[in-house]
Amino acid sequence: MCVYTALPAGTDLPEVVAVPLAELVLTGDLARPARLTVPDLLSWPQHRAGVSFECATSGVRRHRFAGPRLYDVLADARPAFDAARRKDRLRFLIAVAGADGHRTLLSWAEIDPDFAAAPVLLAVAMDGAPLDGAGPQLVLPQDRCGARYVSGIRAIRVDGGYGVAAAA
Repeated sequence: MCVYTALPAGTDLPEVVAVPLAELVLTGDLARPARLTVPDLLSWPQHRAGVSFECATSGVRRHRFAGPRLYDVLADARPAFDAARRKDRLRFLIAVAGADGHRTLLSWAEIDPDFAAAPVLLAVAMDGAPLDGAGPQLVLPQDRCGARYVSGIRAIRVDGGYGVAAAA
């Protein structure tokens, strides 16, 4: 899939330039794994967040983000929760990987409305500019530090295979 951008009249370049769309892959313990682009993410309800966070390399950053909530997108992928297991959702982890190799981890309980209900976004726009070519960005408005913000998300894995070993 490509997005075409018109160039100003009178340029010697072709009138359109193809910009490939970044793709995000949802995998793991899901009934409906998926490949999504920023235009696909626009089909979910869009939320907005003005954020301010500390970046270790460039100080305080302020941005406006828009996009669907991570919870809504992942809930539609239908994680394989076991209704017979008490509080089964609590064993699920969410691993997010960006194009630059940056990774972070969240627990399902952080984003689930029955628990922490953190308004984590899969941002499709930053400061009014679409992120079609770069890919969505993970935005955690509740975090004071920007370390868990992941740009250009390429993969999200939902995994319920983690258990806690019993004490010996």
